Amino acid sequence: MPQQLRMVRPNLDNLGKLIVPQGYKIRTYRKGDEAAWADIISKTFGGGWDADRCRKELTGKPQFRPDGLFFALYEDKPVGTTCAWTDSPDEKESGSLHMVGVIPEHRGKRLGYVLSLCVLHFFRYNGFKFVRLSTDDFRLPAIKTYLNLGFKPVYLDNGHRQRWKNIFEKLGSDGENITS
Repeated sequence: MPQQLRMVRPNLDNLGKLIVPQGYKIRTYRKGDEAAWADIISKTFGGGWDADRCRKELTGKPQFRPDGLFFALYEDKPVGTTCAWTDSPDEKESGSLHMVGVIPEHRGKRLGYVLSLCVLHFFRYNGFKFVRLSTDDFRLPAIKTYLNLGFKPVYLDNGHRQRWKNIFEKLGSDGENITS
């Protein structure tokens, strides 16, 4: 499997307004949300997530911030999520947009965009300088969202340059002018 692609939003200036689609709400983590988070991630990424694994790999880590784990709700049921993440609890400059997922029946409503924007606002509010993420070539809708949010490709090597070129061709873009 090829190395994941990397993207960076080099600053947190000019973030858009949070406009939540009609019928949806956004909230942060509440104690006991691990099962809902695991359900969303299992439906979007696979991998057999459950509440115990969520506690072990996310909410139980020292860098976990309850106010940095966001949920999109529909009829008060979590249907999408993402997390503001750092490599260590003391990191104050570089954050990661982590594990963006929206269950299939709620895709196409810009929830991934809104949830990702929540993370960007979180990091700006907390004084971070930039945000990065990792993604895969086949996640074209997600990549389009990230580009629309101001993320830029990181070219780790010539192979990445070609992979990004292929992605931009599939998106019908030169990489600079992506539109919703």
